[in-house]
Amino acid sequence: MKKRVLIVDDVEMNREMLYEILKDEYYVIQAENGVKALEYIEDESNEIAVVLLDLVMPELDGFGVLREMNKKNLQDRIPVLVISGDNYSETEEKCFDYGISDFISKPYYDNVVKKRIRNLVDLFQHKNRLEEKVVEQNIILKEQNLLLMEQTEKLKQNNIEIIDVLGTVVESRNLESGEHIKRVKGFSKILAEKLMELYPEYGLTKENVEMISVASALHDIGKIAIPDNVLLKPGRLTDEEFECMKSHSVKGCEILVNIKDIWDGEYSRLSYEICRHHHERYDGRGYPDGLSGEDIPISAQIVSVADVYDALVSERVYKKAFSKEEAFNMILNGECGVFSPKLLRCFRESRERLERLADKNKEKFT
Repeated sequence: MKKRVLIVDDVEMNREMLYEILKDEYYVIQAENGVKALEYIEDESNEIAVVLLDLVMPELDGFGVLREMNKKNLQDRIPVLVISGDNYSETEEKCFDYGISDFISKPYYDNVVKKRIRNLVDLFQHKNRLEEKVVEQNIILKEQNLLLMEQTEKLKQNNIEIIDVLGTVVESRNLESGEHIKRVKGFSKILAEKLMELYPEYGLTKENVEMISVASALHDIGKIAIPDNVLLKPGRLTDEEFECMKSHSVKGCEILVNIKDIWDGEYSRLSYEICRHHHERYDGRGYPDGLSGEDIPISAQIVSVADVYDALVSERVYKKAFSKEEAFNMILNGECGVFSPKLLRCFRESRERLERLADKNKEKFT
């Protein structure tokens, strides 16, 4: 199918000369003025391969046509070749400022016109094809990105469900663990948010904070491997029993390692860190590895404070709950082990939110 060429010139002889040059290779449309040319361009913009434009015309001259085409960004898709008897450099420069593709001064050679038109048509056809492909690729990428986002969200929900199921397993073994897990998740999120705000050097993001909160549910997963006579003992544990209880952090990691391939790697990593190291202490006197300072993963440090705080303000089978004031001072005074000074600052500045959450949970059972 022949490509369409629009010739715009008020002189019929000029139009006919160009028609004779191009008729064998192109389907030629003629317009005797700028107004008629714009009508053709608007009606057939997707069909016109190139516009041959004279400058001096009645009603609307060539510059007027260029202005209107520029308003609608038509020259991005339709090349314009100006053929003019005005060969002043200023005129040529002005035409190029309007975004034309080429300029030929009269008199011109037939073969030169044909070759320049052919080059322009081929160039813009290639350019338009590339742009169409880019548009198509963008649509495909958007669809793939949407699908990826849906898959990511589904994976996230799967990870949360896996963690919730494992947390439920702990509930079935330890009568106190169910609500304890929920409270620790809430306290951990509050502390992590404050750490993100005060200490950006840890690189925490909202997503990290949420993941730490979710993963905290598995900090005591190893308790399912502790014998009932130790796990559910109402009184004080013997030294031997306490050593058995301490092993829950390592036993929990053994469980998590065996299922690491069924969930997201980041959730798996955080769950492992929290499970193994939430009983480490900043001075190195915790367990199981005796880590100290910033060698303790920040996720485990956060959950450690949340876990201790909940243990203090909650009633257990072997103790009454401490008041919020007592619990607050016991942690700050180091009566429950040594914690990071940065986390203690976060603890102090989050006191009101922590206590509101503690009261909210307490109300459910009163």
